[in-house]
Amino acid sequence: MLHSPVVKNLLPFIIGGGSGCIATTCIQPVDVVKVRIQLAGEGTKGGPSTSPIAVARAIVADGKFSDLWAGWSAGMFRQLTYATMRLGFFDRFLTFFETRARDQGKAVGFRERALASLSAGGLAAGLANPAEVALVRMQSDGMKPKAERANYRSVFDALIRVARGEGLRGLYSGSYPTIIRAMSTNFGQLAFFSESKSQLKKRTNLSFQNQTILASGIAGFFAAVFSLPFDFIKTRLQRGSKVAGGPPEYKGMLDCATKVLKNEGPLRFYRGFGTYFVRIAPHSIITLIVADNLHAMVKKAQEQ
Repeated sequence: MLHSPVVKNLLPFIIGGGSGCIATTCIQPVDVVKVRIQLAGEGTKGGPSTSPIAVARAIVADGKFSDLWAGWSAGMFRQLTYATMRLGFFDRFLTFFETRARDQGKAVGFRERALASLSAGGLAAGLANPAEVALVRMQSDGMKPKAERANYRSVFDALIRVARGEGLRGLYSGSYPTIIRAMSTNFGQLAFFSESKSQLKKRTNLSFQNQTILASGIAGFFAAVFSLPFDFIKTRLQRGSKVAGGPPEYKGMLDCATKVLKNEGPLRFYRGFGTYFVRIAPHSIITLIVADNLHAMVKKAQEQ
């Protein structure tokens, strides 16, 4: 069955979605804290404490411990859509470049890896934006006064209610920064992982597992550095109005960036970098290790 052309083409997508779901389950509380930090003190240069520990304690004190997993169903839906497509597309695009390079008697370089990662990230994010909106809405709902909370029951409840109240515009709010964030994340994560893995294989005697762990750590760092400003803007845009039924706080990506820069200062775009790195680096490491090992297992099975 593994030699079937259909299965061969579907496996990268299945492996991508599965590895993303495992990683998201592990780091969901960190993602919830990250969103709360990005929304804290909106419109002012000061604001409440943005210590990850303080924010986590406030979430639990205001509700219950399980609130740290708010939006878990949306996180899973996001991985089954966005992660499935971005890792699957990246594998297919990179395979195309590898085949073309091999036919030309060349080797794939960083440029091809970068192009494959940027294309895969942008395409996947554009298609999966509604899942991003549902995730942010569910994670930020607890910041509103209890009387104004939507209290979404699931990701599908959130999607239906956003669609009814705001239409397609609501489901695709923040799509531009989402796409750019995804492209920058994929560039930092997949391009640097693939290149680091290739260089470590050439220049070191590390085992396959150690190469994967080290390369995924490098990828996680660069993914965080390149993508945080766009993730910050995406969160602000997709949060919706601070007042139930009110107009959106921002007209678009440029309006959001301009207002944050003017009212909160340039460093606000990197607020919570430590939390974001703790969120994205383990997610990258877990996703890439699981995906890399599954690919290796499938390749070994196909060769037998």
